[in-house]
Amino acid sequence: MKFLEYTPLDSINDFLSHVSLGECAIKGSLEAYSCKHTGTDKKLSLSLEHEILDYLGQSSDSDPPSPAGFLSSRSSRKTLIYLVLTLSHMYPDYDFSAVQAHHFFREEVWDSVKQIFDTYMFEAAKEWAEANGGSSLLESLYKALDEVVKLAECEIYSYNPDSDGDPFLEKGAIWSFNFFFYNRKLKRVVSFRCCCLSNLAAEGFLMNELRDEEDGYIFNDMDM
Repeated sequence: MKFLEYTPLDSINDFLSHVSLGECAIKGSLEAYSCKHTGTDKKLSLSLEHEILDYLGQSSDSDPPSPAGFLSSRSSRKTLIYLVLTLSHMYPDYDFSAVQAHHFFREEVWDSVKQIFDTYMFEAAKEWAEANGGSSLLESLYKALDEVVKLAECEIYSYNPDSDGDPFLEKGAIWSFNFFFYNRKLKRVVSFRCCCLSNLAAEGFLMNELRDEEDGYIFNDMDM
């Protein structure tokens, strides 16, 4: 997977880098990747494929059989592997499991993306409109995505992990959402993630760090 730079995404990424909303702030980003293997992708891809096949073998031997979802299709397994590879490039320090991840991915349609966006990004959209002559943030997002991955040809997936499998979760997070737009023909994936962070929690976290540093200085001056 290779990170791709696209100008249509730049203005939205600049805006979403930090949207201050009083007691909270929204952070988000759009990232585009080519599905062409680079570096260790091939090795990781084979490892993920073996993990999935082992899981399918265990599922078929179980009584009653465990539901394997779309993993029984080779095409769907390939899609899952591309999505997990994308996650691995976004968070290189996190070890993703294909079997675990497939429970967290769910296929969506644009209307469900729009509904979640309208629910959580209402205040951010007003900030965007004020800064951009009344233009719609959602329409700008749609246009940018369409230029990069042609939305009409895309499969859309949401990623909703539990707390143990969520590298997106940050200190003080109030909510988050994660979408992936995959175009098979173009062999391209765009991720769109946003989270809302409590400024109060962030300030508390910073204060704790400062106290820890002060305690460290105190102990440094003491004979232990």
